[in-house]
Amino acid sequence: MGTAALDRSTMVVPVTAMNLAGFRAWATSPAFPERGRISFIKDEIFIDMSREELETHNQVKVEINRVLANWNKRHRRGELYSHGALMSNTVAGLSTEPDATFASWEALQQRRARLVPQEGMDGECLEIEGTPDWVLEVVSDPSVVKDTRRLRRAYYQAGIPEYWLVDARGKEVDFQMLVRGKTAYEPAIATGGWQHSPVFRQRFRLVRRRLPLGLWNYTLATRPLPRR
Repeated sequence: MGTAALDRSTMVVPVTAMNLAGFRAWATSPAFPERGRISFIKDEIFIDMSREELETHNQVKVEINRVLANWNKRHRRGELYSHGALMSNTVAGLSTEPDATFASWEALQQRRARLVPQEGMDGECLEIEGTPDWVLEVVSDPSVVKDTRRLRRAYYQAGIPEYWLVDARGKEVDFQMLVRGKTAYEPAIATGGWQHSPVFRQRFRLVRRRLPLGLWNYTLATRPLPRR
């Protein structure tokens, strides 16, 4: 039987959610909490009910989603989903809501990833099943171990080609673009401070500066990959 790893506060988790199939059923039901970050990873349930920090978490997500949404609007390479989209993979024993998820048309057409229809609701879906092309996680105080270790291993086992891991809590932004290697994720190719994304076929650099009010402003800069 799985265990529930609780962060900061407790909540009632149904016994039926202690396996992957039961957790997915709970996560797509009206009984699932509307607030909080709840993940099933290898027979454990990780629950974080803390509020999302605005300057080092929420604003990072906003900028990355903004840039990639605009990129996808121009190029139409697939579907980009922000936080709140449930992603599940049976091979990795995983069900979670990344801070963002991208599934290419190729992945959807070949059924490597599929949108799970909501029963009785034509044209509506609550879950991405399988292997999307890319996921994002922004580290917060309660999620350090989950994001940097547990999810990093699980996303690799799920076959996801690219994982972006951002930690903006320190003096400098730690922006890791990770790509699948033979046995684990490896740093993406980087030249001159720009990291190369095979999935988006772009180079990226994430920088930030202080605004007059002392708040952070993030910029995800992009450049096309060099032509071969």
